[in-house]
Amino acid sequence: MPGERDLKRLLASLEPVQRAGSFVFAFIDDQTLLEAVVPEATVREDKGLTVVLRREQADRLGIAYEYVAAWITLRVHSALDAVGLTAATSTALADAGLSCNVIAGLRHDHLLVPEDRALEAIEVLSGLGTRP
Repeated sequence: MPGERDLKRLLASLEPVQRAGSFVFAFIDDQTLLEAVVPEATVREDKGLTVVLRREQADRLGIAYEYVAAWITLRVHSALDAVGLTAATSTALADAGLSCNVIAGLRHDHLLVPEDRALEAIEVLSGLGTRP
């Protein structure tokens, strides 16, 4: 089933849901440590691997991090070539003073926002479909 491309329909059916747990970003350049990590997401960069993992895993393995996030999944099935979804969601969150790190999956977009403001972020996102 193809994903939705129409921005108005996407925003009207975002259905943001918080994934249980706390998440952190970390940089892994130790092969031994990499074998012990079970990441939720990865990004290969020129100088190594950035991982998003559960906070308790990072703490258990002694992995340093600076930012603790809540993970919000937009349950609307968005097409990878849909235009404006990332801009609309990140702009609305920015207007509310919320940082947002976006990860796109094949069917859904995932937003990592400050953990202590997750409910506020969900309220902002839920209101996007009602804006004129």
